[in-house]
Parts: sequence; C-alpha cells; structure tokens
Amino acid sequence: MNNAPSFWPHRARAVVDLAALRANVAALRARASDGVGLMAVVKADAYGHGLLPCARTIRDAGAEWLGTATPEEAFALRADGDRGRVLCWQWTPGGPWQEALRQDIDVSAGAEWAVREIAAAARATGRTARVHLKADTGLGRGGCQPADWPDLVSSARAAERDGLLRVTGLWSHFACADEPGHPSIAAQLDVFQDALKIADEAGLEPEVRHMANSPATLTIPASHFDLVRPGLSLYGLSPSPELGVPSDFGLRPVMTLSADLALVKRVPGGHGVSYGHSHVTSGDTTLALIPLGYADGIPRHASGSGPVLVAGKWRTAAGRVAMDQFVVELGDDSAVAGEEAVLFGPGDRGEPTAEDWARAVGTIGYEIVARIGSRVPRVYTGE
Repeated sequence: MNNAPSFWPHRARAVVDLAALRANVAALRARASDGVGLMAVVKADAYGHGLLPCARTIRDAGAEWLGTATPEEAFALRADGDRGRVLCWQWTPGGPWQEALRQDIDVSAGAEWAVREIAAAARATGRTARVHLKADTGLGRGGCQPADWPDLVSSARAAERDGLLRVTGLWSHFACADEPGHPSIAAQLDVFQDALKIADEAGLEPEVRHMANSPATLTIPASHFDLVRPGLSLYGLSPSPELGVPSDFGLRPVMTLSADLALVKRVPGGHGVSYGHSHVTSGDTTLALIPLGYADGIPRHASGSGPVLVAGKWRTAAGRVAMDQFVVELGDDSAVAGEEAVLFGPGDRGEPTAEDWARAVGTIGYEIVARIGSRVPRVYTGE
C-alpha cells in the first residue's frame, strides 16, 4: 500500500513532516558539544517513519553518519544512492560481510569471531574493512566484556597491521541514560575511558569514539566524545518522561497518525461493543468505527485505553482493538463517516501524542511509532 498511487483515497495515513525532521537534526546538533559529529540512527524503518525519505532528509540536514542495525537496512541506503558513512552493528556469524565491504559500509565487532570473519571477508574481496569495536561497558547486551577487551583489541590490531581492516571507531551504549543521575551512567563512562586507554596503548587510532544515544545527547555532554548517536529524538519524541517533553529540547514530533471514520451509528443502552463485550454501553449512544487495528500496529492492549481525537474531543478505544478496526464511543456528540480521527501527532490540535499512547498502554514512545505497519501509507510533507 505504501506504493499506491497518490490519487487513491486512504482509510488511514501516517503523515511524516520532513521539515520537522530537518529542524530536529539542527536542534540535536545544537545540543552536541563543539566539534562533535552526528550519527543519525535510522534503524527499524527510521523508527517507523520510512527509512529512505527520512535518510535523505537527514543527510540534507548535514548528518555525517547514518546508523543501522541490520545489513539489509544499510544495503537499502546504498541502493537508494546514499554514499556517505554508514555504520551497521547487528551481525551474526556467517553474515554478509563481503557485501558490506563491497558497499563501503562500516561494520561493528564486539567479539573475536567477528574480527576473524571480517578479516576473511577482506581477504576474499581485496578490500580493507572499516571496523568499529564495541565495548560492553555495563548494558549487558552487545559488545565485548572488559575482561575480554584486551584480546579483542589485540586481534583487531593484528588484522590492521596485516592490512585487512582499519579500526575506524570505538563505541558503547548506555543502559540508563534516560534516568538522570543513575549511578550506572558515571560507571559506564569510566569503563569506556578504560577501554579507550587500552585501545590507545595497543596502537589503535580510531576516527570516532561514540557512546551518546538520544538521552545522553540531550543531557550528558561528557559522553559526546567525537560523535553523538541520536535515534528517537530525531523523530521528535522524548526518550523518557524524566527528561521532559520534546519541546524542552526544541524538538517536534514528526509523525501524525490518523484515519477516516468508517461508520457512525446510534446504538441503545446495554449494547456490547467488539469481541467479548468487554465494553457495554450504559445508555443510548453513538459509536464510531476507526479502520485501524493491531495488524496496523495499534496495540491490542490499548483496548479500553487508547486515546483518539474525534469530533473535537479525546475518546478512548471502547472494547477490544481488533485486527483491522476499533470503536470509540461519542455519546451524544455528532460525527459522520469520513471524518478524520487523529490517534497521535504533535498535539497542536489537541490530539494525543505518541507519549500519551505509550502511557495509556504501559510502554514507551519508541514502540508506538516503530510498530505502525506497512498497511498504513506514509505521506510525506515539508519536502
């Protein structure tokens, strides 16, 4: 459906404001320390906003680097004509290393097996790999543990001397940067500094050292090093309620999700609504049908809580969210089929925001925007 001709009417749409995206890049640049570059994270289809249009806009706004999780995302950028620096960090044994080298993509290694496979790909292609070594400084996810870090550095340096790779980056990731004052923040910075020292003593000379995700970019200048690596904040969402709302940092939400009412009807009191009749009308009322459901990324656990702006007022999902639709109750307010219902947006018109949805269903804003599915066309404005 994303490729449908623009003249087709759509039951729903996710409007992506590229002018807001450009402004967010500028705002994040302004938050970074002097002389620090910016790696814009565009993984997960640019957090649901559309990988290629967003990547082009972000490049036009001056981002030196793009960050992807999977090789497929990095390859899609190259197929679209992007020739700037791209880091891809999520690899498994036997991954498409050779193709990554051919497409001039920086790759990440957090274990010695990855260095071995990268070196083998370099021999096979005759290309020198560009590698970012990742240290696990306390997140306990990807990256090399401190006890194993000297061996990883030694292996990478040996491959570097053999002309097979060049260590272009050293990096890590925070666990709790979205919780101001959390003791793990300072502890992780100390571990990262130790990792940098070991790499320096081994003779590595990386172009960039980077650790700052969105919350660290906004609030922890000591973590900025050579490059900040914002993700969610690019798209105008706050990484956590503790940090404040997007406007506190000059950011504006980029996506507005809306749908046209598919049906409006009066029903009597005592009428069950949707599967299981978890909602029953208390009296005569008007029901409005919104043609979006969990197949489109609307959380099923938003049943009874998901907020929507319809006919000038906030409503909540009445009864269960189904695969393709859900219902809101309007009481005696009037609406007509075809009228717009706004699920979330910047909030300018009084509509809910993605953060409002996150609070309503007990999740985070990241999930709300990233889960909007391919059945919902992205409509780009501000180009």
